[in-house]
Amino acid sequence: MRTACWSLPDLIESPSLLMTIGAFLLLLGPLIVLHELGHYWAGRLFGVRALTFSVGIGKELWHTIDKRGTRWRIAAIPLGGYVLFAGDADASSKPDPALEGKSAEELKGTFPGAALWQRTLIVLAGPMANLLVAVGIIAAFAMAYGVPNNPPVIGGFSEKSPARTAGLQEGDKIVSIDGNRIDTFKDVAEAVMIYPGRTVEVTAERAGRTVTVPVTLAERIVTDRFGNESRFGMMGIAGGQMELREIGPVSAIGYGFTESVSIMKTMLIGLKQIVTGERSIDEMGGPVKIAKFSGERLSMGWLAFVDFAALISINLAFINLLPIPTLDGGHLAMYAAEAVRRKPLGVRSQEWAFRGGLALVLGVAVFVTFNDVASLFFK
Repeated sequence: MRTACWSLPDLIESPSLLMTIGAFLLLLGPLIVLHELGHYWAGRLFGVRALTFSVGIGKELWHTIDKRGTRWRIAAIPLGGYVLFAGDADASSKPDPALEGKSAEELKGTFPGAALWQRTLIVLAGPMANLLVAVGIIAAFAMAYGVPNNPPVIGGFSEKSPARTAGLQEGDKIVSIDGNRIDTFKDVAEAVMIYPGRTVEVTAERAGRTVTVPVTLAERIVTDRFGNESRFGMMGIAGGQMELREIGPVSAIGYGFTESVSIMKTMLIGLKQIVTGERSIDEMGGPVKIAKFSGERLSMGWLAFVDFAALISINLAFINLLPIPTLDGGHLAMYAAEAVRRKPLGVRSQEWAFRGGLALVLGVAVFVTFNDVASLFFK
């Protein structure tokens, strides 16, 4: 039986509802705008007319029309946005059936009339804008505070350490985990945190020779000051005091890209684990959880909030690149099919694909929202 999970200490620590709503809007608003501006500016670059630029979905609250005829609008539900280009049937960028069979001259300035590579770049520009935001934030933090530089040498073990049980020793230098190269102690944590309970192959250097042992990772559940629980895999080793290395702008940008791609890989692994049942579906989060975490991070200070914004920006890029019709990744999958077939998919095929994709997206959205609300009040 589930019981209410909010205790008095939790309520004291938690930010106010007003702060939570404000933080949520402050987080998602700019990220959505930047995502859609990516599409918009790429479209303008290739001469595709934008009919509508919407921040939010649903009922229109405000609009203005610029000299190019683009309707800039703010809508009531701040959970997305879209750019409606000439030739789109609706906000999902489904081609207008009325344009089928039109000449190249008649299609000029429309999205369907753009070359395949141009349409690909226009669609890709949205997620890439979110990725660049995250890269910029991570790079700025790296330049300001440095990057972890601890060598992956075992300095000691925790109680009941899986690594020690497996035969690793103090002084061993970990060089790879499951074949993935390890350069710093931070790499060790990132390589195992997503796999609680799994057995991984750890290769280490010891006294001039190489040893490889299977380590069954322990599961660690961490609860933060707001009562949020996270489940991690751990080897049970300390790496000494944290060392930070200063880096310049160019190296920081490279570090930002590497970290962003690593986070996206972790998200992909996590999604796969949920689909296969290795992780609970309760670990999925939707808009309600994002709002909750936004308020909590803002209550911890601007640095924590901006750091969270980088994570959510990567999350938006990742979700939009999933090959689901109506999402950017679905469009890219169709363009890949078009490149192979040397002609677009039929209008009817695209219609069914978009309907199926929309049903899937809406179904997941309803589920995660319900799951979010349930997790706030019951456990």
